[in-house]
Amino acid sequence: MRLRRVSRRAFLEGLSVLVVLGAVLAWQWYGPRRVTVSAGKFPEELVYVRSSDDIINGGAIFGPPKAQAKPTAVLWVHGWSANFYDPTYVMVARALAERGFTTITVNTRMHDIGTRATERNGKRVRGGGYWGVTSEDARDIGAWIDFAQERGFEQVVLVGHSAGWSSVAAYQAERQDPRVVGMVLASGRVAPPPPPADAELLAQATRLVADGNGEELLRLPNRSFPSFVSAATFLDTAKTPPALSDFFGLQTQNAGITRIRGPLLAFFGTRGDVGGEPELELIKSSIKRHATGPNRVDTMMIQRGDHMYTGEEAQVAQAIAEWADRSVPNPGKR
Repeated sequence: MRLRRVSRRAFLEGLSVLVVLGAVLAWQWYGPRRVTVSAGKFPEELVYVRSSDDIINGGAIFGPPKAQAKPTAVLWVHGWSANFYDPTYVMVARALAERGFTTITVNTRMHDIGTRATERNGKRVRGGGYWGVTSEDARDIGAWIDFAQERGFEQVVLVGHSAGWSSVAAYQAERQDPRVVGMVLASGRVAPPPPPADAELLAQATRLVADGNGEELLRLPNRSFPSFVSAATFLDTAKTPPALSDFFGLQTQNAGITRIRGPLLAFFGTRGDVGGEPELELIKSSIKRHATGPNRVDTMMIQRGDHMYTGEEAQVAQAIAEWADRSVPNPGKR
């Protein structure tokens, strides 16, 4: 059999084709995903609630066909600097509605980077990632659960995306609301944050708040995200009780997770998310060490999902829907 000799030029041309093909495939897998928003198939409504301290927040409710509607609502709480109408949140909610779950995407006082939350005694009160006081947004979550109940839902599943997980986890650990029958950690923090390293910055924040100047911004050194935060926000974060900052009890005995009784679902995306399989294993192993906690823990990875699950919203909705059908009690069968 004669072997055909390949010329150097033909070899290089073939190699260049392979390189280009490899680059295209790598871009499709690792490059930024395209945000695609399609029209909703079922009724959608803009809604508002007022918290117990007079903060008004907006949201949207995505309803399924009446014949397919399930008795449990899903309440989706946004992450840092985000809001209820983020495109991926909307697409997840629409996909959940297709699967029978009424879904409410909501704002808390922490939405966006900065917002005018309300006025008190003629003075503007700011909210948002730079100015909001995180420990106060439990009032917003409570107001949204009240709203769901007014709409006929005896029980809700709380989903906290990114920083929103800390909010819903703190809410349920502190209030143990019986209407919350399941919780979802969607790309949220697992390990406790490091304590404030800058004693001078902490002292400055303490002085500003004591003097009634809690909205003054502090520049955080050696940080690009976020680079500023108000004195009140900084101090509130620094004073977070260990049971909430170390929610899974990696270093704390009486951690917040020990006060959770319903099922828990946790997931991250596989494309450069803030966590992955190691964090999911950490959740399961830490919960096993405690005498009390969720009655069931499920974890999974969202394939091809980035931190916002861009392009994989249907996969996220399917994961939540299947988990809820399997794990959340049906009020009609009690």
